[in-house]
Amino acid sequence: MQIREATEKDRAAVFNLATKLATSYAVSKQGFDQSFSTVLKLDHMLIAVAEDDDKICGYVLGNYNPCFYASGNAAWVAEILVQEPYRGQDIGRKLMHYFETWAKRNNCILVSLATRRAAPFYQAIGYEDSAAYFKKSL
Repeated sequence: MQIREATEKDRAAVFNLATKLATSYAVSKQGFDQSFSTVLKLDHMLIAVAEDDDKICGYVLGNYNPCFYASGNAAWVAEILVQEPYRGQDIGRKLMHYFETWAKRNNCILVSLATRRAAPFYQAIGYEDSAAYFKKSL
């Protein structure tokens, strides 16, 4: 099992995983392709993949930006998914560790995320409940 930054060759595999993550929105191929290309180019964004025997079985997507409340950079995990057959094998933990290491390298003070179903996982790896999450479609 290897965790690494995604490359262009991972596009199709990550798209397939992203379609399994989305519960509120349908992932469009065109929108995904545009976003994937953008993420690969931006230094303040990361997409990392979990690879097992040349098969992508998970990914994490996030970014960082300066925040006044943190008095520095704050990182945000936007998406994380581990394919069902691979769950329970510490892959999610490894993806989060990779993201946290990247965030530290970029002088981030903290990592935040929103979750509806995975609170026990995040609590087990040291995260604490901090706020409610709201959204508004535009």
